[in-house]
Amino acid sequence: QVQVVESGGGSVQPGESLSLSCEASGSLFGFFVMSYYRQAPGKERELVAATFPGRVTKLADSVNGRFTVSRDNAGTTVYLQMNDLKPEDTAVYYCNVRVNSEEYWGQGTQVTVSQ
Repeated sequence: QVQVVESGGGSVQPGESLSLSCEASGSLFGFFVMSYYRQAPGKERELVAATFPGRVTKLADSVNGRFTVSRDNAGTTVYLQMNDLKPEDTAVYYCNVRVNSEEYWGQGTQVTVSQ
């Protein structure tokens, strides 16, 4: 089993910044993909950022240039730095850990961007 614990999030005004972090623990073998997804009310869950082997990262077009994603040296914690936040970034953000064919989700954390 893998445990996924998220932290961070909150409410900010447009243009401000927030950071999220997600720590995975448990039955982790080899390299595993750690990603952030988000789901806004009435919308489908979408990929925001992901980290792959070789420290390769991927960002959604909608956040590229504003968000950055990274992992710690142990590879068990992923960080999402969100800058220049916009109202359309408002959503519940979920951490996803994929170990081989198994996926594990965090509890989700709310990010609200409004005046």
